[in-house]
Amino acid sequence: MIAPVDRFVLDVPDSWADLDVSGDALAETRAAALAMTNGVREKAAINDLFRQAREVARAARRRGALFAAGTATMFDDGLFMGYTMVFAVTVPPGRELTLPVLTAQLAPAASGPGADRTPADRKVSTVTLPDIGQVARITGTEDASFTTELSVRMLTMHTVVPLPGAERDYLIITCASPNLPLEAEVYALFDAISGTFRFLPAGG
Repeated sequence: MIAPVDRFVLDVPDSWADLDVSGDALAETRAAALAMTNGVREKAAINDLFRQAREVARAARRRGALFAAGTATMFDDGLFMGYTMVFAVTVPPGRELTLPVLTAQLAPAASGPGADRTPADRKVSTVTLPDIGQVARITGTEDASFTTELSVRMLTMHTVVPLPGAERDYLIITCASPNLPLEAEVYALFDAISGTFRFLPAGG
């Protein structure tokens, strides 16, 4: 398990807030989005997106997220939703941190038993985080099943950070968004957020 004294910082945009299923900010954004929409189908789609946001928050808590933040922001060209979470993963004794092992423990971070855990566009790469060095990254479009009735297709980015001094412990920075048409912009944002991750010194 990750020791409580091991602390980290992850910066998110100022418009993002800690995920809170009862948060006033989410309710205000939903009301503003509905006010800008006249069609019955569009209103239903907005309500569904906000229902998804609540389920993402619940799923993050169920899976023991160490940190979780998100946004639901109305822009001139539509609604943007994004989430970032940090999870602790411990590799079982006698096994290495391979993609199947990571997937079995994390899967999509917000998924349930019925989720498709092998995205066709999955990409495994390495990136360099300041003050940490080279780490693994997994991106792909994942089907996250929150309940038996609710499944959401999301752009996801998992960045795998080894815990200093712990051979089998890792922190996973998971970012996700249902705004599929904005793939390039979403991944650039997720890369920027993940790049701010850093460990705090002892007593810091």
